[in-house]
Amino acid sequence: MGAIMERKGRPGIIRRVWGGFWAVIEGLRRWSLNLVFLLLLVILGTGWWSGRSQPLATGTALLIAPNGELVEQRTLRNAVSMLQGGEGLHQVLMRDLIEAIRKGATDTRISHLVLETDGLRGASLGKLQELGAALAEFRKTGKPVYAYGRYFDQSSYYLAAQADQVFLNPDGFVYLSGFGRFPTYYKGLFDQLGVKVQVFRVGTYKSFVEPYTRSDMSEADRESTRSYLDEAWKLWQQDVQKARPALAKTLPAYLEHPDEGLAAVQGDGARYALDAGLVDGIKSADEWRDFLKDKGQPSEDGKSYRHLDLAAYVGRLHDEASHTDAKVGVVVAQGAIMDGEQPSGTVGGDTVAALIRQARESDDIKAVVLRVDSPGGSATASEVIRRELALTRKAGKPVIVSMGSVAASGGYWISMAADEVWANPATITGSIGIFAMLPDLSGPMGKLGLTVDGVGTTPLAGSMDVRRPVSPMMGALLQQSIEHGYRRFLGVVGEARGLSPEAVDGVAQGRVWLGTQARERKLVDQLGGLHEAVAAAAQRAKLERYEVSYVEKNLSPRDQLLARLLDKGEEGGAGARATPSLLTRLMGRVEQEFRGLAEWNDPGNAYVHCLCTAP
Repeated sequence: MGAIMERKGRPGIIRRVWGGFWAVIEGLRRWSLNLVFLLLLVILGTGWWSGRSQPLATGTALLIAPNGELVEQRTLRNAVSMLQGGEGLHQVLMRDLIEAIRKGATDTRISHLVLETDGLRGASLGKLQELGAALAEFRKTGKPVYAYGRYFDQSSYYLAAQADQVFLNPDGFVYLSGFGRFPTYYKGLFDQLGVKVQVFRVGTYKSFVEPYTRSDMSEADRESTRSYLDEAWKLWQQDVQKARPALAKTLPAYLEHPDEGLAAVQGDGARYALDAGLVDGIKSADEWRDFLKDKGQPSEDGKSYRHLDLAAYVGRLHDEASHTDAKVGVVVAQGAIMDGEQPSGTVGGDTVAALIRQARESDDIKAVVLRVDSPGGSATASEVIRRELALTRKAGKPVIVSMGSVAASGGYWISMAADEVWANPATITGSIGIFAMLPDLSGPMGKLGLTVDGVGTTPLAGSMDVRRPVSPMMGALLQQSIEHGYRRFLGVVGEARGLSPEAVDGVAQGRVWLGTQARERKLVDQLGGLHEAVAAAAQRAKLERYEVSYVEKNLSPRDQLLARLLDKGEEGGAGARATPSLLTRLMGRVEQEFRGLAEWNDPGNAYVHCLCTAP
């Protein structure tokens, strides 16, 4: 009996010992991670304080080297993943870039601007146009801009082209591919799995549902997409040729016959770009550093040139800024529109409405600008936000909408309570349409031998259960609701734009328009960026002296520290940033597409969402 008890007790002892050992390891892991995090904060904090405490000498270069995706608002979700280089790490605030460039233009201590584009990721044409306009203002003061890249893609070259001189690494190239949109279509996969997608929509061009119901692009979607992409490509070429007039002769051949041009120089991409006039010289990284030392002042150690990076300069500007009680409040609506409270990076109906209400009730804020960068989402949440803007106007405060890369479908809906609507020439907007989409998983369940049966007290009991097909009655109810939602959308737009529902319907049906096209169709009022929209808001509020105040949720102490960490992580020297692999980008795109399905939380299953990608 004792032997049996001994044998039974031994596994328990082993489990306790192993459990204790694992607890120690887990504690050490957490302690180590926290220690590393604290050390990083100490290092960053010391650098931040010392950088601001030293006076800024004249003859300093402003270094703009964005490392990541250009965003209107950062997404701060997971501290561990950010420390590991995951979600939310590589993001650069547009507002910081614009502010630094525009203030640097009139700052007598800044002698010139250095632009390094290797780290730039995910920049739409609309955002590039705003940055290009700021760089043009900088150059108008007589201060030079110098640009460098190991290579240039279409986005980075657009920015580099705004410089006085552009230099390329000897092993580099300028890759200009034009614009395209190639969605992934899942119908074949769903057919194999037995999954059916039941769609209820209004709008000939409302293509959001097509990847789940078709195996190819519909003719209506092809027509709409071709229209706005052709217009965007024309704008891209016009802007680049305006910055570098000599390209009017060489750019068409570079775009249409790159195989012939590259063959003529034995495959030397850098030489090909130089001969075509896209760049002004070819320099290695060390030659680029020597060039900057010659053009500016040497650093204290004599090894580099005197410069200040984006984060340090913006921090200094904030410290030196004079304050006034008159403010223009800016509320950012970036990402998919979802019902309820949501974190930054998505547009929570209740979250954004609360910020607008906060701006309305603030005595210091005299006008409100809603900065929209959203393809839409929940119809319910969109109306919550629009209604709050309408109440702000009713309270006597001017409301201006500034459209960023995308302000389509629900993003357009929330823009319809403004005194003025501003869009960039390349903003994606419109997409006035509505849909509901429900999956039917009865097919794959049947293949697994699973069935669903039961009783309900009304014909609607269990009618929204994805394990069963939608009943004819529920299908009729959903279609009627969607048609009502579309008429409501037309009415909202018609009232805001001074158009009849019939006139709105003529430019609606889910069709996507570029900013220039939208203005021609009276869907927006003016073309310009956030800077111009803020000025318009101040003018309506009769403000001669004012400051811009971003109305945002208060960050927790953790997120404040992470935001500072991101500020220090944006900049770097030439060639300091790695390029994601093709597989990494592919997997990231697939993940993003499927993650978007998790954002569908409208209580009525009605969505005003655009399947559109900003060029």
